[in-house]
Amino acid sequence: MVKTLFILGMFLSSYLHAQDLQKIISDYNVQGSITIYDYNNKKWIFSDKKDANKSTLPASTFKIINSMIGLEEVAVKDENEIINWDGVVRSHEDWNKDCDMKTAYKISNVPFYQEIARRVGRERYKYYLKACNYGNKKIGNKVDYFWLDGSLQISPVNQILFLKDQYEEKLPFSKRTFDIVKSIMINEQNDQYTLYAKTGTSDIEGKDLAWWVGYFKTKDNVYFFATRIWKKTGTEIENFSQLRKDITYSALKQMGFIY
Repeated sequence: MVKTLFILGMFLSSYLHAQDLQKIISDYNVQGSITIYDYNNKKWIFSDKKDANKSTLPASTFKIINSMIGLEEVAVKDENEIINWDGVVRSHEDWNKDCDMKTAYKISNVPFYQEIARRVGRERYKYYLKACNYGNKKIGNKVDYFWLDGSLQISPVNQILFLKDQYEEKLPFSKRTFDIVKSIMINEQNDQYTLYAKTGTSDIEGKDLAWWVGYFKTKDNVYFFATRIWKKTGTEIENFSQLRKDITYSALKQMGFIY
């Protein structure tokens, strides 16, 4: 009985700290929110529920579903097939070379995924966005830019619902596609968890936007997260892009989900 009460107390205490999540964000002097989903307990945890349901462009977090679509449509045969550099010199030096998908995902190579998009085509994107219930499902005028120009929009809640369906493999993709994309999503592995995630950044409409979405798979549970922060363009905040990760780790540690 005492043991049961202790375990129950530990369980409840992890959620008592949810009200402090927004303070973690404000302490870093940025705007935004973190949304967490406790898989086993089917529990949503919000720092700001209103923000969690507000949609913005996905930026490079779209590379998760884009990788799946590209593989399923054989835009590339596997994660190791090379797409040749188009010769256009860009500000990101590591984009100016031939690249495969596993590397393109890691370095967030936009031109690589734009070529994937041109090979897939508008009609197949329409199918997958609808079938996966991904965001507002809008493609806009440019098939190789719609996740970056504001046409496609998605909320933190929708990001997590998509990731949950991907984790459960309930989307219209083959087992092979799920396996490959999950493998390239791995950011970190240790004795406590495996982290699957993707960043995304944008500077649209006078705001610098930074996403980090994914899930921590522990021995006993899975914790999905969607962290989205922003600042006014031109505002100097040291290590702004790193803060989305710092906030996420701080929140999950505060909740007692990781250590």
